[in-house]
Amino acid sequence: MQLDFIDWSIIFGFFAISLVIGAVVSRQAGKSSADFFLSGRNMPWWLLGFSMVATTFAADTPGLVTNIVRENGVAGNWVWWAFLLTGMLTVFVYAKLWRRSGITTDLEFYELRYSGKPAAFLRGFRALYLGVFFNIIIMANVSLAAIKIGHVMLGLDPAETIVIAATVAVIFSAMGGLKGVLLTDFLLFIIAMVGSIGAAIVALQQADIGGMAKLITHPNVQDKMAMLPPFDLSTDASRDLLITLLVIPLSVQWWSVWYPGAEPGGGGYIAQRMLAAKDEKHAIGATLFFNVAHYALRPWPWIIVALASLVVFPDNASLQLAYPDMPADQVKGDLAYPAMLAFLPHGLLGLVVASLIAAFMSTISTHLNWGSSYIVNDFYQRFVRPDAGQKELVRVGRISTVLMMVFAGILALFLRDAYQGFEILLQIGAGTGLLFILRWFWWRINPYSEIVAMVVSFVVALWAAFAAPEDMPSWLKLIAGVGITTVAWVVATLVTPADDEEKLRSFYRLVHPGGWGWKRVLDKAAADGVPLPKDGNSHIGLGVACMLVGCVGVYSALFATGYFLYGQTTNAIILTVVAVVAAGFLATMWSKITAGDNSTPGQKPNIVED
Repeated sequence: MQLDFIDWSIIFGFFAISLVIGAVVSRQAGKSSADFFLSGRNMPWWLLGFSMVATTFAADTPGLVTNIVRENGVAGNWVWWAFLLTGMLTVFVYAKLWRRSGITTDLEFYELRYSGKPAAFLRGFRALYLGVFFNIIIMANVSLAAIKIGHVMLGLDPAETIVIAATVAVIFSAMGGLKGVLLTDFLLFIIAMVGSIGAAIVALQQADIGGMAKLITHPNVQDKMAMLPPFDLSTDASRDLLITLLVIPLSVQWWSVWYPGAEPGGGGYIAQRMLAAKDEKHAIGATLFFNVAHYALRPWPWIIVALASLVVFPDNASLQLAYPDMPADQVKGDLAYPAMLAFLPHGLLGLVVASLIAAFMSTISTHLNWGSSYIVNDFYQRFVRPDAGQKELVRVGRISTVLMMVFAGILALFLRDAYQGFEILLQIGAGTGLLFILRWFWWRINPYSEIVAMVVSFVVALWAAFAAPEDMPSWLKLIAGVGITTVAWVVATLVTPADDEEKLRSFYRLVHPGGWGWKRVLDKAAADGVPLPKDGNSHIGLGVACMLVGCVGVYSALFATGYFLYGQTTNAIILTVVAVVAAGFLATMWSKITAGDNSTPGQKPNIVED
């Protein structure tokens, strides 16, 4: 594929703007670790929301969606659409709790919630486990997409792509800290959306397709269009498809699995954005905007390109024929997305290439900043150099940024397709999700609960990858991981000592989680003559109700868009009305949802070294 002068001008213009933003904010970002990792805790909801959704608009996401649609149809997207439930739970229940805690990273939560050496070990170990190991897997998966895009669109070999992409991402991330990431994400999201919509329009104009009306009647596409899998239990294959695509994601996966960007109870870079918000109201608004944009606004341009690719490249053999230089083991369904971009006209081609670079940089820069925040705040400063100065902490953050990118780039050379990385992450996190939901609301959960959950889920993931029967379906492996891990951590919770009473009380005073799970702590505190404030603003019941209404509204908007594209106007209008009614309900409840807004963040937890 040959890029013209106008294409290169757009690409280099994008790079120039991104680097200027990083340079402008670099001085402020370098003042302290709080500025570098949390932008001074003064960010508005709209900027944080754009950043959240831009981060999840990774370079590998269009390829992942294309791979899913080509394999299992549009309904296959339920493997990630189901995470809307945990996203909305974060919006209406957990966002205010995170912002109220006043911590710097979500791993600092461990020594805010638990006490003693087990809590310290948990914080330090997960800083390396998530910040380094897990983070590198995520970035490697994103870098794999960059490799395929670089080969198809620029003719680069894998090593060349990794060196160029990693260098640009590291320079940008190390310069501006989180504020640079946030400001650039705003630009990146707009470019990426324009590029993906343009790609969808051009895909429909191909001679073999001839528009949306002809596309949906094409024999290669007709059995891929349904937004729900067939409710057919007559054969083993159809039953497994229904279980895999819909039953497991909606009944088990959303609450039981830890997955970056969709952590049950919030966490990771989503928590980082909430902690950087001006106050609780801005934290709630940011996460609400993110979930609406992520699930209702973005998917359809990718889905259209994926469906169109089934006409132009009906199978992987046709992709291999079109790109004979691509290693055969990397020719998977996700390659079809960049392959479809070969038909773009100059100008739009440059914009789309810039949008994919933007998606790559947005995700990588976020993960580099987030991962280095763990290394600096939760490992280096906590255990290695407690008296380190702010400039030293920023320097360590920048060094760790470079090293993580190097290891991620090396790992990317050994991965094969986007869905492979997605399944690895799901399996490793299986069974830990319920713990992350309940630890805010059940006093009995202790650090041993989390240590056991982390160890057991990883061991089960190894079993699923290397020792499970070859014909064992992936959904059954996931169920096994969830069941074994959940039983293990619940038993560990009940047989290990309860946490320190004063630590539980201090956590409740700061965060005000509310709920029946703290009744025993409240009753004992009252009996000891030190009553804890009854939290009248937790609104857990209202939060759950708003979560359900929010899910109905977003799913309705998502499917209404699909039905409009399919030409099924009646269904589209009905679902649009449902979405509007749901939005109206949330608007009327907004003052109650944000009641108890506290613009002053919680105090830094008093962490004593043991």
